[in-house]
Amino acid sequence: MELNWIRKSHSGKAVPKELEKNGVRYLSFPLLADTGLVSHGFSTRVGGVSQGQYAAMNFTFTRGDKQEHVMENYRRMAGVLEVDVDQMVLSFQTHTTNVRKVTREDGGKGIVKTRDYRDVDGLITDVPGITLVTFYADCVPLYFLDPVHRAIGLSHSGWRGTAGRMGKVTLEAMAGEYGTNPGDVLCCVGPSICRDCFEVGEEVILEFKSQFDQKYWKELFYQKENGKYQLDLWKANQIILKEAGVEEERIQTTDICTRCNPDYLFSHRVMGNARGNLAAFLSLKTSA
Repeated sequence: MELNWIRKSHSGKAVPKELEKNGVRYLSFPLLADTGLVSHGFSTRVGGVSQGQYAAMNFTFTRGDKQEHVMENYRRMAGVLEVDVDQMVLSFQTHTTNVRKVTREDGGKGIVKTRDYRDVDGLITDVPGITLVTFYADCVPLYFLDPVHRAIGLSHSGWRGTAGRMGKVTLEAMAGEYGTNPGDVLCCVGPSICRDCFEVGEEVILEFKSQFDQKYWKELFYQKENGKYQLDLWKANQIILKEAGVEEERIQTTDICTRCNPDYLFSHRVMGNARGNLAAFLSLKTSA
């Protein structure tokens, strides 16, 4: 039985799709899945072993959950995606636009090995079998696949990262390391907070006014009677990707808001710090 999602449909299509395997419910983008080149997913709260405020599929080791529960959640997701948990590589997110190239030697860092890096919100690799992992509870996951050079990227883009054009920064990193042409890239904007739920102050809007042409302002935000604004991070990231050279038809955007679906997804706006973290996963298949 499918979960009863609240969806913010903008295309008439339910994107991403909900999948289930071995009791684990996760979300998948057809744009990526249909290539056959990658294993990927975005977690829900359903199918893990964590308890209480972390229930049930929590992927953070740093909020007080039992370590053995978090590891079991990783093992379950690895089994669902048919990847090696020992070859996962975890980000160290601090709302930067820093992107790290991941090599074979990085396999397991953050999960079975100590990370020798921090302040990394984006990961890129061309190594098959390495699984990139980033974390969320309202911020925007960005997935990248270069099918020509067989390279991938996965980046965390909250409002700070979006104002800093994390999507463009990731594409530039892939171009520098792998020769990626943005026109070849498939991009997905993952589950995160929607415009209806994302109220921000003028200081945030000033950042976006400085970073986006005025012709986009009506699409990106509007002011309410209380002086606050509603900001559309989905639209902002679409604009960033298109201006960076990604073709519009090669961008697939979520219709699932984290704050609208707290039974299925962790949301900082709903739960504050008393919660777990969702995770995005992306790996080049070794047999593709």
